[in-house]
Amino acid sequence: MTETQRAPEGFRPRIKPAEAGDDRPVSISARLGRLQFHTSGKFRVLQVADIQDGPKIAKDTIALLEASLDATRPDLVIFSGNQIAGFGPSFAGTFRKRRWSEESISESALEKTRTMVREATAQLVAPLEVRKVPWVVTYGNHDFQCGLSNAELEAIYREFPGCINAADTLLPDQTIYDCEPGTLALPVRDVENNRNVFGLVILDSGDYARGGGFGVPSECALDFLRKVPGLLSNQGERSDQDGAVQSMVFQHMPLPEYYDVLKPVPANTAYAMQGYRNHANTYYILDEERTQPGSYLGEGISCPDQSDEFAILRDTGGYFAVAAGHDHRNGFVGKHQGITLMATPTCGFNTYGPAPAKRATRLIEFDIRHPYEPRTQLLEFGELVGKPSSKQAYTYALNQSVPGEGEGDDLLRKPSIWSKVADVFHDIAINLP
Repeated sequence: MTETQRAPEGFRPRIKPAEAGDDRPVSISARLGRLQFHTSGKFRVLQVADIQDGPKIAKDTIALLEASLDATRPDLVIFSGNQIAGFGPSFAGTFRKRRWSEESISESALEKTRTMVREATAQLVAPLEVRKVPWVVTYGNHDFQCGLSNAELEAIYREFPGCINAADTLLPDQTIYDCEPGTLALPVRDVENNRNVFGLVILDSGDYARGGGFGVPSECALDFLRKVPGLLSNQGERSDQDGAVQSMVFQHMPLPEYYDVLKPVPANTAYAMQGYRNHANTYYILDEERTQPGSYLGEGISCPDQSDEFAILRDTGGYFAVAAGHDHRNGFVGKHQGITLMATPTCGFNTYGPAPAKRATRLIEFDIRHPYEPRTQLLEFGELVGKPSSKQAYTYALNQSVPGEGEGDDLLRKPSIWSKVADVFHDIAINLP
């Protein structure tokens, strides 16, 4: 792993806030009309993972989102799934345990759910709308459980300004390669708008498998991954550069290969985390030789038992990184077989996760000189916002101890009784009866 991939200690985005009276879009790409590198040679993405809330979004979640936008002034925000806690009590009237469930749900109940999803979305994207930052969304294993399909959810998201799951006025010149709801590819152009530098692939990574455990991307989505390198090729462009273009993937579910940046250890090893399903008989810690400093592991990797996705990413030669959410208490960056694997913790305050101070968004900063080796940093609530306003016992019960300083110090301690309670709540959240 090269030094250019590692955020140096104390790394902070060097971006000044907008001056008073400057009402231009915060997103430089929005000013340009397409996703494009700045004259500074930089391009920034903000990943927002696992908000997992009901119709009223927690105040602290919004505060973290606002502070992250102001600190980084990103070109694009990517919501990487589980925006909606579809299993929550607010959606009890339309809840579906699985996509293929055949519950009879009245149209009036579905309309009520649509209204609640619109209310939640309006709260989430208001900070982006004010700052004129474009955004894109994919889906997790809980979004659909509110009773609306991903296609129905996407239709609601598209009602809001800035959503580029379809063409939007913030990026009128943006090329969009569309596959299915939550799966699309977005080329990012060079400073002169002569060629594609790299691609952003937003992927619906699936939800549940009929035989148990978690699902995988659809065959349509997997085939799309195979085609994206050809779609983004610079052949015929006004450029003397090689036609090949690589992409970074953003999705909800981690890949099984995330376990390959962990190290199996005896069960009584301090800070070890038990794996799930196929890995349930093994305990793990981060492999320091495969992960970046500051990474932390707070729970086992919840992922499909088997998936063809990583082989596609590796064998096409068209991908350099994956960023996933889903595991609310994990925050690490590792590398396996040439592909960087990022795990981003929850930024939500009405769901399980790390201590409030450690809930975070993820900044990914690309440099035109080495676009396939981005720098990344977790933007943590404790540093950007301060103390949470919420006094919910649930939030604190899962995090009895305050985490240490640094991106990855908080969960590297011997599990307490509260961490065991957290595991119970985690199992409830991902394996509802």
